[in-house]
Amino acid sequence: MEAKMQIILGVLTEGLVYAILSLGVYITYKILDFPDLSVDGTFPLGAAVTVAMILMGVPIPLAMFVATLAGVIFGAITGIIHVKFKIRDLISGIVVMTALYSVNLRIAGKANVPLFSKQTLFENDFLGKIFPEGMRMYSNLIILVIIVIITKLLLDFYLKTKSGFLLRAVGDNEVLVTGLAKDKGNVKILGLAIANGLAALAGSVYCQMNGFFEISTGTGTVVIGLANVIIGISLVKHFNFIKPTTAVVIGAIVYKACVSIAISLGLAASDLKLITAGLLFLILAAGNLKKRKGGKA
Repeated sequence: MEAKMQIILGVLTEGLVYAILSLGVYITYKILDFPDLSVDGTFPLGAAVTVAMILMGVPIPLAMFVATLAGVIFGAITGIIHVKFKIRDLISGIVVMTALYSVNLRIAGKANVPLFSKQTLFENDFLGKIFPEGMRMYSNLIILVIIVIITKLLLDFYLKTKSGFLLRAVGDNEVLVTGLAKDKGNVKILGLAIANGLAALAGSVYCQMNGFFEISTGTGTVVIGLANVIIGISLVKHFNFIKPTTAVVIGAIVYKACVSIAISLGLAASDLKLITAGLLFLILAAGNLKKRKGGKA
């Protein structure tokens, strides 16, 4: 029973970390229709900045804020490359993602940096007084639930503002944005900045939960985010009362549950990318088949 509870807690905690990332991917994929590969670089960027600052003795909240801000800056750079220099969206993301590999190594100092001797969001004196050693997994879950709820509510609030309306309009109807005398390019830059800020925040949380920075953690991050978004949207598309941001969070947890089930059936942890690609293919293929059948009907 205890082993099953550990698995469930593991699925929930991992799923919630990637839910933060997926909220950012939701902005680029579903709202802006922008294939943003820079997420593969800004996720570990958040981790690198956080680790470097914590090792320097910077308070955890400030380290996380700076990490998020770093993601915002590089997300904006992706947008500037695309909008101002007229470089294709996919290539813009690749350029920033490639550059960030070296930037992340420079910030962290090396490819693998442990945090085991330092206090983090999940390991600190305050939590030690509240939760016994055996309850640490529960404290991790509570912290992540709070972070995800706050992040989701802030994003929901922003999307209801005038700026958020323009952001959604850019993806749906660029002519409308131009008709409102607004620069659609600047709106795209803002959207990419917010999305990559969320990716960096997720990386910051991820490295603190695991207790180390690893340069390769960003590999395939955008694919995982896409899988989470597509799974979530597909699962709740018939439930109009569920907000898309909530669907994304649900999708992230369901995705981690599917991965956990696949591993329990005998697949190795090293097959994670294969599992992700398989899930993404099945969901996209099933969606296309439904559209074809609907069209024939």
